[in-house]
Amino acid sequence: MLELSGITKSYGTRRVLDDIGFTVPDGRLTGFVGGNGAGKTTTMRIVLGVLSRDAGTVTLDGTTVTSGDRRRFGYMPEERGLYPKMKVLEHIVYLARLHGFSKADATTRATGLLEELGLGERLDDNIETLSLGNQQRAQIAAALVHEPRVLILDEPFSGLDPLAVDVVAGVLQARAAQGVGVLFSSHQLDVVERLCDDLVIIAGGTIRAAGTRDGLRAEHAQRRYELVSTGDAGWLRGEAGVEVLEFDGGYALFDADTDETVQRILQRAVAAGDVASFAPRHPTLAQIFKEVIQ
Repeated sequence: MLELSGITKSYGTRRVLDDIGFTVPDGRLTGFVGGNGAGKTTTMRIVLGVLSRDAGTVTLDGTTVTSGDRRRFGYMPEERGLYPKMKVLEHIVYLARLHGFSKADATTRATGLLEELGLGERLDDNIETLSLGNQQRAQIAAALVHEPRVLILDEPFSGLDPLAVDVVAGVLQARAAQGVGVLFSSHQLDVVERLCDDLVIIAGGTIRAAGTRDGLRAEHAQRRYELVSTGDAGWLRGEAGVEVLEFDGGYALFDADTDETVQRILQRAVAAGDVASFAPRHPTLAQIFKEVIQ
């Protein structure tokens, strides 16, 4: 498990990271979200040793991260860094060779990975001839080719069409299933919500929320419920402590002022004998994000 604790960073008198702490568990996808300038990229660069920190620790399995550990990290920067004149397969093979693989092993690994990412027909194309989305896939291959223990990806879904997002998401999920810890940032909150197991929200250089996706949704849930019945749910509009937000015959979305009100409504709905479902409506990641950064 990768763990950050008490990370601070300042440029002159401006503190850009203040007591940053969170974990990236093995075998899980951790979404790292925040607005522009929130501190995501700076945090990632400190983990990778590209930037120094003023205070705090970065550990892997409880031990301070070393340069040897970082060679087992896979990193995709937001600023892409591939050589435009190199062929796609040649480039990924070259990067694998830098990690010590033989030419034969590097070629096998690179070819399989590029095919997995949907670039099997572009192996002999120069990087510069690829679309931006395909260059993005090649950049992800560069981060994965040495089979890293930890993956750190800065905006991996930027510029990808929906089909490409699904391909890349599947590749990352497969690596997590193999035990890799994955930390990725993204402004596409719908993708983060669908993909991540855990979530870290940063704003103004501080962590505003961190936890499992479902745990955060439950934590930030209000007493908002959906009632679906085979009869008319209009009776809800006359109930004390209830604000009906949406209504359509047997469907109602409502807020309740107390847990006791929720129980009263449920008991009345069950007594009426026409309940198809009665469940809390959890907030979306976008709603949680807006709530915690304000």
